[in-house]
Amino acid sequence: MKKWLIIILILITGTTMEGKIRRPAVAGQFYAGSQKQLLTDVVGCYEASKDIRPMQRVQAVIVPHAGYVFSGATAASAFSCIDSSAQYEHIFLLGPSHHVWLDKASVGVGYDAYNTPLGNVKVDAELGRQIIASNSVFTYEERAHNKEHCLEVQLPLLQYHFKEMPPIVPIVIATQNWQKLEQIAEALLPYFNEKNLFVISSDFSHYPSYKDAQQVDGATGEAIMTGSVLKFVEALEKNENLGIRNLDTSACGEAAIAVLLMMTEDSKGIQIHHVRYCNSGDSQYGGHDRVVGYHAFAFTREEKGARVPTVPAFEEGEKPSTSEKASAVAEEPGFTLTDADKAALKEIARESIRLSFFGRNYKPENLSPTLKQKCGAFVSLHKHGRLRGCIGHFGEDHTLGEIVAQMARAAAFEDPRFDSVRQSELEDIDIEISVLTPMRRIKSLDEFVLGKHGIYIRKGWRSGTYLPQVADEVNWSKEEFVSHCAAEKAGIGWNGWKDAELYVYEAIVF
Repeated sequence: MKKWLIIILILITGTTMEGKIRRPAVAGQFYAGSQKQLLTDVVGCYEASKDIRPMQRVQAVIVPHAGYVFSGATAASAFSCIDSSAQYEHIFLLGPSHHVWLDKASVGVGYDAYNTPLGNVKVDAELGRQIIASNSVFTYEERAHNKEHCLEVQLPLLQYHFKEMPPIVPIVIATQNWQKLEQIAEALLPYFNEKNLFVISSDFSHYPSYKDAQQVDGATGEAIMTGSVLKFVEALEKNENLGIRNLDTSACGEAAIAVLLMMTEDSKGIQIHHVRYCNSGDSQYGGHDRVVGYHAFAFTREEKGARVPTVPAFEEGEKPSTSEKASAVAEEPGFTLTDADKAALKEIARESIRLSFFGRNYKPENLSPTLKQKCGAFVSLHKHGRLRGCIGHFGEDHTLGEIVAQMARAAAFEDPRFDSVRQSELEDIDIEISVLTPMRRIKSLDEFVLGKHGIYIRKGWRSGTYLPQVADEVNWSKEEFVSHCAAEKAGIGWNGWKDAELYVYEAIVF
């Protein structure tokens, strides 16, 4: 008799000898209810993202939470940016409440685990209780969790991806009060470090037409890329004032995204990467009259001592030379670019920027053998002769075509010295590309040729560079060139280069 009472208790409450288990609310609806089919579907989501390579030091992701047939692959693309062997202490799951309004945030401390068809995921209820105790803006309300899908749908994707699944801290935000969102961000900020991963769950535009969704989601995505919570909120307001038919919201997880951006604004070295965009109309199950938009973003921390930085190349006001001398820089033996290659790279850069306005991540195809080679590049943007953005990457971890596409987007939207390029400006933007030959370490300045070589200086976790063509704009000696780079770019002082690592490279500029 006692055995049957225990079984009935488990069925009613979800409580076992190990504690209370939060049972799936949307298994069989948003994702498959059987383990076998769910595994097949999850593998398919990640297979669609096999082109995504892991990034270093991923701090947070923004992922959609619709049914897997609509947004599973987009969510998987963000998780694919994370090394599957990464060992986080916790995963903080933040998402909106679709069922209750508390004017607070509810932390799921009433559960010892969340269950999915792939097994249980441990909840760190003790940490959750500490967060609740830290500020009255937090509470625990079971009604905010027991039917909520926005956090649940992330779990099978995370369970499959991580070799070792960390415990979770589920937080449902059921308020849009600005001051309370600031309190939530302030309370969570101590945990916003490399030990923990933050997963922000949000879909984007709800119910406009396919084309309208691209416009709205493009504006919202561009605002997120700035890292500014104010620009994000302004974008939502502008979208709302456009009078777009059937537009119910631009981001259902607005509050959770705002909390993330508040934390990133208070954290140093955070870089934002747009990973993928689609909407429900891209699915075989969705129409084009009423759609929902899905973005995926990854937030990374700048790694101290990184060998291959993505950095702005010039100070504001500097103008890299496009003279015949700079264009005729000696090319690495065996590596040349034809006029067709150069034209293709210019088109890749411009198309990458253009598609970003529509929330799309451009991946160049049909590259020539030369453009499939792996090397670094800088992309510089000018408007009416003045620098508008410049970002580059030294790494040899992507094809030249991919690097140019990524750096063009970064120069337009991620250069911290400038506001993001607006769509109305694109026609006035001139694009200059500097393709970099592999870096070579030198032991003395005797190996450095002014005007031919770029210099890259690294000392500890500090680094800086000047492209070769900077020499055309200044009247410096070789030693002055390197000293300026050490002091102004690497931040190691005028003579800091003398005991630093020095590298040279050449650039094909066009």
